[in-house]
Amino acid sequence: MWRSLLLKGTTCLLQVAARRFPHKRHFSSLCVRLLTQRLHHRPPKALCGLQLLDKDYFLAHSGTRAYKKDAKSTVEFPASPITVTDIKQYLRSKEIPFHDGYSCLHIPSIFVDTSDRKDSFSLFIDKTTGQFLCKDTLVEGSWEDLQDCLEVMQKEEQDFLSPHVLLGYPESVEEQEERERELREVQRIWSSSVPFNDLPEDDAQLIKTMFQITKVSNATLKKFGVRVFKPTKSLVFPWFGGPDSSLKGVKLLSAQQSTDTEKVTYNEATVPKSNSYNNLFGLPLVGRMDSEVVLTGHELDTLAVSQATGLPSVALPRGVSCLPPILLPYLEQFKRVTLWLGDDIRSWEASKIFSRKLGLRRCSLVRPGEYRPCPVQALAQGKNFSQIIKSSIPAAHKSIVSFKQLREDVYGQLVNTDQVAGVKWTRFLELNRILKGHRKGELTVFTGPTGSGKTTFISELALDLCMQGVNTLWGSFEINNVRLAKIMLTQFAMQRLEENLEQYDFWADKFEELPLYFMTFHGQQNIKAVLDTMQHAVYMYDINHVIIDNLQFMMGQENLSVDKFAVQDHIIGAFRKFATNSSCHVTLIIHPRKEEDDRELQTASIFGSAKASQEADNVLILQEKKLVTSPGRRSLQVTKNRFDGDVGIFPLDFIKSSLTFATPLKGKLKLRKVNAKPENEEVEAAVKKKEEGKKEKAAKTTKTPRAVKDPATGNESKKKELK
Repeated sequence: MWRSLLLKGTTCLLQVAARRFPHKRHFSSLCVRLLTQRLHHRPPKALCGLQLLDKDYFLAHSGTRAYKKDAKSTVEFPASPITVTDIKQYLRSKEIPFHDGYSCLHIPSIFVDTSDRKDSFSLFIDKTTGQFLCKDTLVEGSWEDLQDCLEVMQKEEQDFLSPHVLLGYPESVEEQEERERELREVQRIWSSSVPFNDLPEDDAQLIKTMFQITKVSNATLKKFGVRVFKPTKSLVFPWFGGPDSSLKGVKLLSAQQSTDTEKVTYNEATVPKSNSYNNLFGLPLVGRMDSEVVLTGHELDTLAVSQATGLPSVALPRGVSCLPPILLPYLEQFKRVTLWLGDDIRSWEASKIFSRKLGLRRCSLVRPGEYRPCPVQALAQGKNFSQIIKSSIPAAHKSIVSFKQLREDVYGQLVNTDQVAGVKWTRFLELNRILKGHRKGELTVFTGPTGSGKTTFISELALDLCMQGVNTLWGSFEINNVRLAKIMLTQFAMQRLEENLEQYDFWADKFEELPLYFMTFHGQQNIKAVLDTMQHAVYMYDINHVIIDNLQFMMGQENLSVDKFAVQDHIIGAFRKFATNSSCHVTLIIHPRKEEDDRELQTASIFGSAKASQEADNVLILQEKKLVTSPGRRSLQVTKNRFDGDVGIFPLDFIKSSLTFATPLKGKLKLRKVNAKPENEEVEAAVKKKEEGKKEKAAKTTKTPRAVKDPATGNESKKKELK
């Protein structure tokens, strides 16, 4: 095929990055004065947060080595979570008019002069988090930032504020160089790329064949500004944004064909990096009066929808993995949003999750199926786009459904059994055989003896999934985040970095790109604060997996007069409800009851009542034979699997050099019991000598005298045995 033409200069550009949206600000003198007054009335916890920020800023600018600390690497919910009722009450108290939108409140922008305002309600406040965005000036910030600005306006009797009131902290030299380098790279790629109309017809047709867009016309490609980057034969999708619609970034899509299977793999790369790439591809072509839009998971799908229907269509910047809340204001104008994200189970699940953010009552979902493939394939097959969009189902539904409404879902699960089973582990293949995969919306209870390595094992289990793009949130109440991150980094690098410090930056840079977040809680915590943080993380970062280590640290904050088993049942029920409603997998570590060292743990060994095992979809037990020493004395047992009922157990070897667990090779596992007293070397030598002389015993009538140890005196004597 075209593989031989593509090999030269083709590179893999796929990059999985953490979802971070750091917001940095620099206060004007008025804001600083007002903020100082407000801080005197805030709880000590908020002050500690600012003190920590100052400390990190000092560390980042001192010493011989510059350390960068991302404030969003940990997830900490505000001390007093804001609600939409609180926001409305505050706006009414300031006599600020607002419109109640689908996911945001709309108010007049305070950063634009009243005489220059194009849209009277161009500032959007997120109903869930309170974060705001002004579409006219692209000023963004937290709810407290907006309150400070409104207080300044009221105090100074001003009608508007300069957009420069909220700026970032002064960038370090490294950050400035990185930003300038990215801008130069964007301009270099864009200037080196060519439109399809400027390509020879044969080259243009070859590239269209590579990306399966032969039915997409050059006029559509030109309309969306799609170009070709010749050095890597990649498609270039531009990101135009800002008040001046300037070029802010690009996404490159490359194709690679396997030599064995001839299967084509498509890889993406963005400049700037994925965590800063917030482009709704196709948005500049949307008119201010358009009320309907088709939301897709890929830029090629947006091209297909636009060409086939003429409807406004935009593509999410990171596919079906995430819908950043910062993009919600740009979708507020639409009264109808059709989500056509793909043709697999993962896309269908993402559609249902994203519709909650966008507002259920205006969303409709295109259900994947044989006659409803992804848009680019539908265009190639000549499908009727209007009929597919018209047959989309509303996201909001009644509490009671019939099998007619469930029929397509059931068929989809039968057809896509591997996808329904969930994400497969790459380091624990035996776990795939039993559990089949890691699925959203489930509750897993994990237990094991004290000191057996529960945290170490579950960190590798979660890291395995995180490396495959599963957005992960760690709640470690037992060990601090620095120690946990050190363990996971060692498992990620598969080596002790203490002995290879020159490789630390290399592995740390790669580890930083994982979609991994940590709660800042440590020690005993209140269940409500933990659940609020989890809900916040799911909304902001589309978290798919939450690990809680461990349950006992949330029981000490509850009312001591209440029975501890009742408290535990309440907490487990809360996590069960959260997992189901948020479509997020929750792994809950629970210590077992005290058992004898020679007894294996059972499901009934989990501390508390039976509610933990009843509510759980999966129950995993890390077994440890304490009276046995050799590789394989640990094993992982699955005692409950609600997905298909398979249970089982398999051995584990702990590799201390990398803090990882591995399944030993079959036939190589031998367990040896540990005796209270060491064996006498002479006795072992005599036994070995006896085994070697078995072949000679057939020709003798008596045995050779062997050494025997007297258990009473400990002395050795010679004893003959008659055959």
